[in-house]
This record gives sequence, C-alpha cells and structure tokens, in this order.
Amino acid sequence: MDFSDQRRSYEKGVLDQQSVPASPFELLDDWMKETIEQQVQEPYAMSLATCGADNKPSVRIVLLREITETGIVFYTNYESAKGQDIAENPNAEVLFFWHELERQIRISGHIAKIDADKSAAYFQKRPHDSQVGAWVSQPQSGEVANREVMEQTFEQLQNDYPENSPVPTPEFWGGYEITIEHIEFWQGRASRMHDRIVYTQDDNAGTDSWITKRLLP
Repeated sequence: MDFSDQRRSYEKGVLDQQSVPASPFELLDDWMKETIEQQVQEPYAMSLATCGADNKPSVRIVLLREITETGIVFYTNYESAKGQDIAENPNAEVLFFWHELERQIRISGHIAKIDADKSAAYFQKRPHDSQVGAWVSQPQSGEVANREVMEQTFEQLQNDYPENSPVPTPEFWGGYEITIEHIEFWQGRASRMHDRIVYTQDDNAGTDSWITKRLLP
C-alpha cells in the first residue's frame, strides 16, 4: 500500500510564542481542557516510550490520570515490561496526539514511583472488575496458554472478591510520575509550516522557571 499521495492541510489553530504562558503547566491545562470541551475521544491517552538496559525502545498507550505541580501520573503493573525498563533506565517520554485539534504534546523527564498510599487510594476508586483484572494480569506481558485460562482466573477472583467487597491493592501495581524536564507543544499549520514551541527548565533560575524556544517544523 502506497500512502505517498495522501495529504491533509492543518488549518485549525495557531501557536504564538509571544502569547504562550510562562509556565508549560498552564498551557498543558488549557489544551487538556479544550480536548474535553471538544469531546475528543480518549483525550487522556498517551503513547509512553521507555528504554531499558538493552537499549531497545518500547512504546505503548497508557492513560494520564493526574497533572501535578511537577509532572504527570499514570498507573500500571510494576512488574510489566515497562516497569522493568523504568527500573533500568528512569527516563521516559510521552506523546499526546489529538487529530481533531491538529495538536501534539511531547513530554520527557525523569520517572519514579509515587507514594504507595496514593496508589492504593486510586486503586480503590477503580471499578470493581478493573481491580480484579489487575490481579489477573500478573505478570503483565507474561505468556498465557489461552484466553480461557485468563477468564477462569478472573472468575475465581470474582468469587474470592464478590461485588461490593474490598479488593486488596496489589504490591506489584501502582503509579509513576514523570517529572517534566522538557515539553513541546505542536500545532499543525498549513503548508507544513507547523508551530512548535518547546519549554525547558531554566537551570539557573530554579525548577519553576522555564525557557521557551520556537523550533523549525
């Protein structure tokens, strides 16, 4: 299949370096709110890229669950492939792409586990079947003979933890926070003259100070 003749002109927005806020968190918040207002499907979905000691990058979709004062939070199985990568190399990058708004955001930084109590509090907020499912997925990405094995395990766990009964938070499950060190906002423009504004921390002025630059498309 040849897609070389497929074209689309991006003309829905403008990103002006002179008018962006001093903090990237303000712009991140504004863009995220706009995706919700515009009813973008799964606006919290982000591609997470990690790389372990083998130097082989891996990417997958995870869901943003919180924007903090310093970064972004998602939850997963600590013993998964991504968890092993993070243990070996605590640096990660995520990408949001909202084609309805012709926008992207790239975020990179240091990644670390969040407090266990916070992870447990979030786990208990999840739907009951999702809590049970977390126990089925152990070890996540491990080989399973067939789907029937998964479903039998799920059914057994539902019997062990019936609806409205507490499901314990697995020790192997919890949250990670990526502390933002670099964030790029991309707005599609006509003729491939896209707007790209990048924020990097100003090491000489503290963690709350940012430098903005415009990048060539």
